[in-house]
Amino acid sequence: MELNDERLDALLARAHKEVDEGVLPSCQIAVALDGQVVAHEAIGDASTDSRYVIFSETKALIAAVMWQLIGEGAVAVDDPVSKHFDEFGANGKDSITIEQVLTHTSGFPRCPMGPPAWADRNWRVQQMANWRLNWEPGTRFEYHPTSAHWVLAEVIARIDGVDHRDAVRARVLAPLGLRKLALGVDPADQGDVLGLVASGEGPSAEDLQSVFGVSEYDLGEVTPDVLLMMNEPANRAVGLPGGGAVSTAADVAMLYQAFLHNRDGLWDPDVLADGTGNIRCTLPDPILRTPANRTLGLIAAGADGTSAYRGMGHNVSARAFGHNGAGGQIAWADPETGLSFCYLTNGIDRNFLREARRVSGIASRAALLTRP
Repeated sequence: MELNDERLDALLARAHKEVDEGVLPSCQIAVALDGQVVAHEAIGDASTDSRYVIFSETKALIAAVMWQLIGEGAVAVDDPVSKHFDEFGANGKDSITIEQVLTHTSGFPRCPMGPPAWADRNWRVQQMANWRLNWEPGTRFEYHPTSAHWVLAEVIARIDGVDHRDAVRARVLAPLGLRKLALGVDPADQGDVLGLVASGEGPSAEDLQSVFGVSEYDLGEVTPDVLLMMNEPANRAVGLPGGGAVSTAADVAMLYQAFLHNRDGLWDPDVLADGTGNIRCTLPDPILRTPANRTLGLIAAGADGTSAYRGMGHNVSARAFGHNGAGGQIAWADPETGLSFCYLTNGIDRNFLREARRVSGIASRAALLTRP
């Protein structure tokens, strides 16, 4: 199977739009197929060697380690988190399961954890012990931008006996040869990481009313100012497990090729199939008002016609899976075509409706690349 050159040109033209208009400083696109990168382009003030903060695309790395631990029998999806991380069970959290944390149904979506103290593991453990529930675990879905993955990082560290950053490196990145993808980068090694730049104005009240039926919209903890904190070298070094990795688009696309093909047998096949294809949570997303379609750590496109709300555009198959990131980062793979795709930018567009339209337009074009 080969890429359609005309469709690739259409994809690149769409990616150029916001850069050419001055909305974004740069972006990078990568397409992989049959275990190799077949297109990798940089647009704007960047090269194909430039690395970007990939925000919540990072969650796929934590999922990848958890799948290995599940396959090894070191942890089970129905284990209480407190079985592996005893202190976490305080304040009524003792029944929360690994599955609930991976599917964002665990009930603590906005618990505090921030710089600079988050670099201290002992402080993090105390914070997580102190957290209290916002609602009963398992009864609803609400995206946990960072809190859930700090918990998973501690579970990984206690089972593996190493820091979560080292576990990701040893278990996933090194075996796959992904040298540009990293979680926790020493400040001395951040010279190729592009700085984040905010631009534009937020959407108008009229636009919000037309899309959401409200004149104001709460971004929660994922605001432009919060995202810009990842310009701080210390914050890139801490290895924020829910959103702090850096990468080229090519390495993310190749990570998803590994998920498609189970390269080197890194995962138990049944666990990998579960993590990439078994929708365990269809509770409604309170913001998007569509089913959450959460697997063990990722998002499935599904067959309900709303894949565009999940960062994958309109044209992927129902079997496609991935995880997007703040700022309009895109990452997915489609078992039907064998394609994996990644789009990265260092522009933080304050108009999140424009960002959503960009994501949909780019992802929709990428999914068509193998069609005549």
